[in-house]
Amino acid sequence: MKQFALPRAGLRRITLASALMIPVSFSAMANDDLTLYTTREPGLIQPLLDSWTQSSGIKVNTVYIKDGMLERVKAEGANSPADLLMAVDVGNLVDLVEAGVTQPVDSATLKAAIPTNLRAEDNQWFALSMRARVLYADKDLPIDKWHYEQLASPEFKGKVCLRSGQHPYNTALVAAMISHHGEAKTETWLRGVKDNLARKATGGDRDVARDILGGICDMGLANSYYVGQMKSAKEGSDARKWGDAIKVVKPTFENGGTHVNISGAAVARHAPNKDNAIKLMEYLVSAPAQQIYARANYEYPVLKGVALDPIISEAIGEINVDNIPLTEIVKHRKQASLLVDKVGFDQ
Repeated sequence: MKQFALPRAGLRRITLASALMIPVSFSAMANDDLTLYTTREPGLIQPLLDSWTQSSGIKVNTVYIKDGMLERVKAEGANSPADLLMAVDVGNLVDLVEAGVTQPVDSATLKAAIPTNLRAEDNQWFALSMRARVLYADKDLPIDKWHYEQLASPEFKGKVCLRSGQHPYNTALVAAMISHHGEAKTETWLRGVKDNLARKATGGDRDVARDILGGICDMGLANSYYVGQMKSAKEGSDARKWGDAIKVVKPTFENGGTHVNISGAAVARHAPNKDNAIKLMEYLVSAPAQQIYARANYEYPVLKGVALDPIISEAIGEINVDNIPLTEIVKHRKQASLLVDKVGFDQ
């Protein structure tokens, strides 16, 4: 197989489709089709689908759904044309399972590629890519190692910026903290983090970097892929200035690893083309496809041995993923949300 190199910054998406013509062979594939419902950004997933169609002969009818995928699939019932359901955030995948609109998949390929903590115990959903919740810090701050628990330390009073505690990115982290330390200790931690806020918990992850540059705060938590987006932005742009103003530290739990969330997929319960849906998922965890996830959106591959995007490799590096199963973390979502409100985190 030929090696390929993807362009940097703004050129990457323009030429990505042509770079994806990677020969991947699948046995017993005939001309056919399947229907994908997805909440993923078209610019990321469509080139992958086009490449797979060219190599497999199977057409993907893609339905991009910003909100309400679960409600749509439920309303369609047994007549739903959906074969594969793809979503961002493990909570959204679990919601699909709990609503009874998915089915288990028995695939040795998926089980071999995806660690057990990144897939459902009953094989109802599988992670396809990861994003880590990391620490953005002023580049002059003397911090090299960090625990999530330290964000509540009194020494950082008035120095922390975060987006809303009710945003799924932060609710998932609070749920993970409950998994590690229990509800009572997590409430104490959350109150400590609130006391350390330099401003109201609001905005987005990139606003954390913006406000560090602006001197409003010294640190905050944000997703790893935004680092790639900012540091690859046009020289002199606001986003590039924000990215250049921070360094990134890989936090871990005191008794664990780095917290991650995922994009993932599940086969629809009434999938007319179940076999094709499974084959597509198996392709998406293959080395060529995982390389595209890493390069196109600065995400972490779920398949071991796949190289990171150079920007992420330099700014963050490999991560030690927390070993608590995502299924366990999701069980504490409601508790986490209630705690956020109880301590008045977003007020």
